Amino acid sequence: MYEFDARKTKDEIVDWIKDFFDANGKDCKAVVAISGGKDSSVTAALCVEALGKERVFGVLLPNGIQADIDMSMLLVNHLEIEYSVINIKDSFDGLTDELKQKLPVELSKQTLTNLPARLRMAATYAVSQSLNGRVANTCNLSEDWVGYSTRYGDAAGDFSPLSRLTVQEVKAVGRELGLPEVLVDKVPIDGLSGLTDEQNLGFSYEVLDKYLRTGVCYNTEIKALIDRKRKANKFKLELMPAFEYDAPILADDENSR
Repeated sequence: MYEFDARKTKDEIVDWIKDFFDANGKDCKAVVAISGGKDSSVTAALCVEALGKERVFGVLLPNGIQADIDMSMLLVNHLEIEYSVINIKDSFDGLTDELKQKLPVELSKQTLTNLPARLRMAATYAVSQSLNGRVANTCNLSEDWVGYSTRYGDAAGDFSPLSRLTVQEVKAVGRELGLPEVLVDKVPIDGLSGLTDEQNLGFSYEVLDKYLRTGVCYNTEIKALIDRKRKANKFKLELMPAFEYDAPILADDENSR
C-alpha cells in the first residue's frame, strides 16, 4: 500500500535540485514567482535548502492591488531571500487596450483570465535572464492532472520540483520544511472570480488526490468530471507536436549518441 514519506521526499527533491543546478548552471540562482500560496512557498523553501538563500530570488507579481500580498512578504521574510515586486498592471492594461482596439471580436473571459499568468511568466523570465537564473515551475500533480494551470504562464519553467506531488503531499513537504502554517494551509483563490480553486474545479483536492493515488472515487459524477478535465487538458503537459520530416541531421548532438 502506498504511503507518503514527507521527510524522505523532501530530502530527495533537495538533492534533485542540487543535481539540476550542477548540470544546468553551477553559479545560477533559482528564480521563483512568489504568489503567497503553498506551491510557490514550498518551491522557494526547497530551493533555499538546496542552494542557500543567497542563490534564491523571489519575484512578487501583483496585477494592481493584490489583497494577499502580505502572504508573499511573509514567505520572503521567513526565508530571508532577496526579492523584487514587479507590478504587471500597466502591461496588462496596455496590452488589453491594444487588443480591444485591434481585434474584430471582444476579448474572451479565458483570454483575460490567462493573460496575467503569461505576463507574470514573461516578467519572471526577464528577471531570471538578468540575474543569470533558472526559473522554477511551481505546479503540482493535482492541478496539472486536470489542467488547472496556464500554458506558457504558470505552467512554464526550467525545472519543476513539485509536478509529481499531489496537493496533500506538497502540504506535507511544506510542514517538513518548517514553513508557517498559514502559507501551507492557505485556501487557494483564483484572484479573479472570488471563488476558491476547488469551487472552480467542482471537487476538492482531497477527493482528487485520493483518486490519483488509489484509483478510487466513489462519486461517479465527480470521477467523470475529473476524467473529462484530464482528457481535455492533457495536451498542456506534452511537447508541442512537430511535423516529422524525413531528412538526415548530421550535426553532433551528444543526446542522440
